Amino acid sequence: MANPIVDIFRVKDLRDRILFTIFVLFIFRLGANIPIPGVNLTALKTYMTAQEAASTFGITDYLDFFAGGAFKNFSIFMLGIMPYISTSIIMQLLMLVFPKLKAISQEEGGRKKIQRYTRYGTILVCLIQGFAVTSYVDRIPDAITLNRTAYTFIAILTVTSGTILLMWLGEQITQRGIGNGISLLIFAGIVTRIPYAIYTIVEQIRRRELNPVFMIVVLVMFVVVVALVVYEQQGQRKIPVHYAKRVIGRKIYGAQNSYLPFKINPSGVIPVIFASSILVFPLQIAQNLGSRVDWLSRFASWLRPNGVPYIIAYTGLIIFFAYFYTQVTLNPIEISKNIRENGGSIPGIRSDKMEEYFTRILNRIVLPGALFLALIAVIPTIVQTWLNIPSSVAFLMGGTSLLIMVGVDLDTMSQIEGQLRMHHHEGIVRKGRIRSRYL
Repeated sequence: MANPIVDIFRVKDLRDRILFTIFVLFIFRLGANIPIPGVNLTALKTYMTAQEAASTFGITDYLDFFAGGAFKNFSIFMLGIMPYISTSIIMQLLMLVFPKLKAISQEEGGRKKIQRYTRYGTILVCLIQGFAVTSYVDRIPDAITLNRTAYTFIAILTVTSGTILLMWLGEQITQRGIGNGISLLIFAGIVTRIPYAIYTIVEQIRRRELNPVFMIVVLVMFVVVVALVVYEQQGQRKIPVHYAKRVIGRKIYGAQNSYLPFKINPSGVIPVIFASSILVFPLQIAQNLGSRVDWLSRFASWLRPNGVPYIIAYTGLIIFFAYFYTQVTLNPIEISKNIRENGGSIPGIRSDKMEEYFTRILNRIVLPGALFLALIAVIPTIVQTWLNIPSSVAFLMGGTSLLIMVGVDLDTMSQIEGQLRMHHHEGIVRKGRIRSRYL
């Protein structure tokens, strides 16, 4: 019998893509453990250990979570890929505000221009965040082995170059590997925290610092959230489309019946990633510059990851980006235009009312999908805070990390499935089909 795992490595193109992706992810994890020049690692680890023992749910843990452990290591990748994501969001918003910028994106070669502007903006954001993170060492005794000015210059240059390299590596995975490169980098950073989280759980249970019953509750919640995410990502609303007979040359093509699959959550985990990156930016600056500016210190404490203001802001941003990304990727005007140009129609809907119909349908399915997404992202965090779960475990098993892990995994497996079927193999799933947000 055919083994899908064996089939993956039998197809040369797919095998090369997977091996290339693994190689790039290895480089990412290697860079996450290479420290910035001029940092005293002994003093840094001593301070981080004391901070971890003093607080169970700190902002430093939150920033380290999205950097894949690179923040606490003060590595060359300590900013992670979030500056690029934040800049991409800002660029998309600017395209809605400024029609000239949107017109540039629609010109021939305009997409490359927008990508170039995004890269330039990423450098600017990295310089700002780089200055903020270099100020973090001011609170750590004997943390710098160089002159303060020289260290600041070298650290800003290093972390900025690290993020630009990550951005390039993500693009290489998308083009030459398998899956979405940027999402896979975030995914890899989260997955690598699993062994440490398991070790923390075992140690705290052994020392009787953690109630095993609470841990069972969290594990059950983990399974339930995974099931809900998979169920929600595969739900869709099918819009029937009828195509009339067409004459092409001397041939007459008969009428066809098809449908448009509108997913309940067309944007997948993108709203969660976008919302997290938007919140990381001010938190990172406030946390690192808080020792110098009092109001930034108060702001960082007010917007702590387990606080009510953060949860409200996070929920609102998820809903906003669910609508925003859906509007960008599923434009009712363009969909209606394509259907009319191909001689299609929707039963019971006039041709000139098609845009209005699609807009109404998308608004009705995106709202519950966005609310469901926000609920999954927020509820586990609230419950885990109430149960006083360790921060290393809470961030990993929280709704945000689970949504990203499951969503990226489904997208990647869907691409592998498509590659296998394209080469006439059965695919990974014998019954049914893996669906991603791109299908």
